Amino acid sequence: MALRITSWNVNGIRNPFGYQPWRDKKTFEAMFDTLEADIVVLQETKIQRKDLRDDMVLVPGWDCYFSLPKYKKGYSGVAIYTRQSICAPIRAEEGVTGVLQPPNSSLAYRDLPKEQQIGGYPIPDQLNQSVIDPATLDSEGRCVILEFPAFVLIGTYCPANRDESRDDFRLGFLNALDARVRNLAREGKRVILTGDLNISREEIDTANAEEQMRKHGLTGSEFVSTPSRRLFNQLLVDGKVFGERDQGREEPVLWDLCRGFHPGRRGMFTCWEQRINARPGNFGSRIDYVLCSAEIKDWFGDANIQEGLLGSDHCPVYANIKDRVRWDDGKEVDIKDIMNPPGTFHEGKRSKPYSTKDIPALSGKLIPEFGRRQNIREMFSKKPTSSTPTTETTVAGHDTITKSSSEATTTAAVVAALLPWAEMIPNPASAVGSASAPTSRPRSESASLVESAASASEQGNGSNTKNNVTNATGRKRAIDDLYSTRPLKRSKSGTATANGSTTTNSNGLKKIKKQSLKGFFTPKCSADTNGGKGNEGITSIGATNPIAPLPQTPPPATSSSSANKSFTTSPLSQPRRKQSQQSPSIPNVSQTSSTIPNHNASPSTSTTTKTTTQNEASNNDDEKEEIIDPIVSKESWSRIFTKPPPPKCEGHNEPCLSLTTKRAGINRGRAFWMCARPIGPSGAKESGTKWRCATFIWGSDWSGG
Repeated sequence: MALRITSWNVNGIRNPFGYQPWRDKKTFEAMFDTLEADIVVLQETKIQRKDLRDDMVLVPGWDCYFSLPKYKKGYSGVAIYTRQSICAPIRAEEGVTGVLQPPNSSLAYRDLPKEQQIGGYPIPDQLNQSVIDPATLDSEGRCVILEFPAFVLIGTYCPANRDESRDDFRLGFLNALDARVRNLAREGKRVILTGDLNISREEIDTANAEEQMRKHGLTGSEFVSTPSRRLFNQLLVDGKVFGERDQGREEPVLWDLCRGFHPGRRGMFTCWEQRINARPGNFGSRIDYVLCSAEIKDWFGDANIQEGLLGSDHCPVYANIKDRVRWDDGKEVDIKDIMNPPGTFHEGKRSKPYSTKDIPALSGKLIPEFGRRQNIREMFSKKPTSSTPTTETTVAGHDTITKSSSEATTTAAVVAALLPWAEMIPNPASAVGSASAPTSRPRSESASLVESAASASEQGNGSNTKNNVTNATGRKRAIDDLYSTRPLKRSKSGTATANGSTTTNSNGLKKIKKQSLKGFFTPKCSADTNGGKGNEGITSIGATNPIAPLPQTPPPATSSSSANKSFTTSPLSQPRRKQSQQSPSIPNVSQTSSTIPNHNASPSTSTTTKTTTQNEASNNDDEKEEIIDPIVSKESWSRIFTKPPPPKCEGHNEPCLSLTTKRAGINRGRAFWMCARPIGPSGAKESGTKWRCATFIWGSDWSGG
């Protein structure tokens, strides 16, 4: 099977997973298998070093090499993935100029020994053609270079022609890239240059060539002779160059593989403007390439674009290398023999097992965050630790502690230092249980405490010592049962424990269990709610039942006399009213005091209650009179918050699409309506066709009528 090199501007390394067929599995391994590629060059990854994750670095069966932006976030970025079973580079570098430093090195790539260099670095005279310094050119993560015995692979993402402020940077990067390719060719190395170059080569490679020439008043020769296109065409065999060639660019170096296999094909575009939905009508440009040295163009059996694969505003571009190619000595060799370090393959069969020791230092698998792990499963597994001989240390004839021999000396020193201090530790059990208990522990207990602390310290440092302390009688005690030096919060005497319970451990220390969920919503009842006078004259409602049932309210009285007759004496009424005045923390008493019968109530109180009842009844009558129709209310609010319906286009009578003007000028930021259909192959608005019609309405001119 042929070796395939695929280049794809993904517009965000995870962006393809939002489209079919990538969204089903959402793994890079599945994506590369679908592409049927052996070398995948991705551009515009839009991540930084901190954004790298296991699934994009530790891809099973693949190695990876990244060039990420140093300062800008979510910008640029290039990554190259190589299939381990097919190929493995012998060197890897980041950047075009060679001024960056490899991992764990203080020397730049161009300053390394010759046997560690890829070579072809631009010389000062070539770099002086740009006003941008080399370090700045390589700071945006735009190039990764891999060297195989067969050729040098350059994966790049060239700057786009956005505005004039970036012209110097763009031309500076293109000049450095051109110099690097030519210098490698002079050294006798074969080169494959692939990626998003952001240059359309000729008029046939862009759909809006005529519009651009008409807009800028250019002729065909002037269109091809713009600075970036002229530089690019001088690099290519059969490139259109008008006039004399520039100094140092007298000879073409690279071959355009896709155009070489499809010389007269029109509409072979690789990028489409998403803002105007130009992909369905194939109104785009060809700016993604796979280029190779002219002497190895016969190695390739096919090259094409994959415009049917969605996932970005670009489509993948690939080139297939034949299984057997002609080598320097004129003999045919298997491509695997020259795509791996010498001795790895022989006649297409592996003779040396794969090892991470052979991969270059730039590999993503050697990044410290990922270098010690080979797959996600190993993240959650721990290697077994080797057992160490143990010794027993006895302090003053007391409890024995088992620990490793390597830490015996340190532990003994800690125990000796803490032993005098342990004599002065008060016994919490004695403090809580009785006031006449001794104020200090016996020496055996103090020693046990120190020894247990030392044992716990050893365990925290990674030793395998068990959390057990063995005393002289052979009985084992858990660390949790030892005396604790933390002060315990002493509960107030007489406090109700309806919402919690108290238990006593083996040492006689009291522990309060956590409350149940019901306890958080139950009012707390305190016995001391009468100003410190005890329970005199107060009935504690809910002491045994937090929610006490209330007496039923009698029917409303018709007169004061009948009201007095209906009232019955309640022994709880007077204490409840008194408690409601002094203890506002019990809401169920104060809220229901008005409904509890009381024969001591004055006539004014009864009259006030009846007046309040009458006012509430009158308010209810008013509310019944003011009835609001919910349907009318809903329609009123809907008219306020609902956007007006979009207008319909003139050509197809379909709802229009709302967009906002971004072009600089007085109309910047204004919304407008236009036909929602994609633009046609001509790029112009058409009438009577299936493509976008000429409907255009300013948003301020449309009110939804």
